[in-house]
Amino acid sequence: MFIQTEATPNPATLKFLPGREVLGEGRAADFPTREAAERSPLAMRLFAVENVAGVFFGSDFITVTKSGGEWQHLKPALLGAIMEHFTGGAPILFASAEESAHADGNGENGEIVREIKEILDTRVRPAVAQDGGDITFQGYEDGIVFLNMQGACAGCPSSTVTLKRGVENMLKHYIPEIVEVRQV
Repeated sequence: MFIQTEATPNPATLKFLPGREVLGEGRAADFPTREAAERSPLAMRLFAVENVAGVFFGSDFITVTKSGGEWQHLKPALLGAIMEHFTGGAPILFASAEESAHADGNGENGEIVREIKEILDTRVRPAVAQDGGDITFQGYEDGIVFLNMQGACAGCPSSTVTLKRGVENMLKHYIPEIVEVRQV
């Protein structure tokens, strides 16, 4: 098994490409803490490596965020943990941990929420996944869209620019009712 690594725009986060499906198309799972990792054998294994502060799974990649240390010291242990997991055949997530990437959002704004989710899924999330992250819908109220940035996007120095200049402008272009996008 050959695992590639890629730098991300966030210097504290590294992207691992195991050359196989991790969660599958359109799916993601964020583990911002060691406690959150309890729903994933692979995330628990990665958090066992010293200085791991966050883990994120995308369709075919894994991003790891560090709290300290140098990548040249952390990378071998992380590569070993990922390889052991995939060769051992354990599940990525426990069956009870399956969930939707986006929060629900029906009701009186159901049509707008559906359009927001469609734009996020078809135009935004694939682009953000290339950088090792994800953006998910969390809510819509009075023209304001609330989004959650995950993986390499969480804490990235350029995430505010991406959110305001990229995502907000795109959503405003396609959905005139939107006045602002905010990160939660």
